[in-house]
Amino acid sequence: MGGDHAPAHEVAGAVMAARQWQIPVVLVGQTETVEKELAKHVTQGLDIRIEQASEVVGMHDSPSDALRKKKDSSLRVAFNLVKQGTADAVVSTGNSGATMALGMFVLKRIPGIDRPAIATVVPNLKDQTIILDVGGNVDCKPPHLVQFALMGSVYASQMLGKSTPRVGLLSNGAEESKGNELTREANQVLKQTRLNYIGYIEGRDIYNGHTDVVVCDGFVGNVVLKVSEGLAEAIGSMLREEFSSRLLSKIGYLLARPALKAFRKKVDYAEYGGAPLLGIQGTAMICHGSSSPKAIMNAIKMAHDIETHQITSQLAEHLEEIRTER
Repeated sequence: MGGDHAPAHEVAGAVMAARQWQIPVVLVGQTETVEKELAKHVTQGLDIRIEQASEVVGMHDSPSDALRKKKDSSLRVAFNLVKQGTADAVVSTGNSGATMALGMFVLKRIPGIDRPAIATVVPNLKDQTIILDVGGNVDCKPPHLVQFALMGSVYASQMLGKSTPRVGLLSNGAEESKGNELTREANQVLKQTRLNYIGYIEGRDIYNGHTDVVVCDGFVGNVVLKVSEGLAEAIGSMLREEFSSRLLSKIGYLLARPALKAFRKKVDYAEYGGAPLLGIQGTAMICHGSSSPKAIMNAIKMAHDIETHQITSQLAEHLEEIRTER
């Protein structure tokens, strides 16, 4: 109920996921409003039902208000369904801070994790890279970055098929003398872990395939994410403008169209759907408020895959094994 185009895009994406992958979906929100939107789609034979929630957490609501004042919000009800075992995962395009707060409050954190992290998968020159945190924790301490590295390594191993994921700590240079107090202390601790830690990495290493897991605080990670998305959109606009500027360019476009289509698919965030919230005892996907139906469909598929791979139990199981030896 809280996205920029709610509930139209959410309902459309849910219908697409239910139809394409036969994933059962519970639409949580104000029943009458959701029913009207659902009536616009052909849903015969699809496993879709509606769960009533009278309140909506707005984009400007603080996480604390979402916790204290809106106990029947669609977010709260959705997380309660997971806690009760009625649902397996939450997918939200609403207030990310409230989603994170309610996830921690209702489902609790995995033992040994102080701060859950929002992770996102981006393409690189070889395959994919996972970045965390991308906005959940603006102010971090060194142990938090170490925990992000642990969670990112398990996720890359189980979901991206990396046998020994290379973990890098994002800094302003690869030299040991670089970084700030936060990264320097985290760097020293990460060297002592059982992780395949490769040390400091620079921004360029996110996309050149040099590392599989990029660790940073939520402030830096969110800036990286927004810059990356903006750059992809800008490149697309520039290419369209150039290809339409003169006849030879238009002919060139016709020849290059298959490659351009593949490139667009690779950099389109809608292909990845959303960002998993790692560190809580359950599965939750945080999506853009402006997510398209396609993005929501893929976020539902990713949530389904995370549950199938039992990432939460894998994190809990392996945490002690790969954590710093004290």
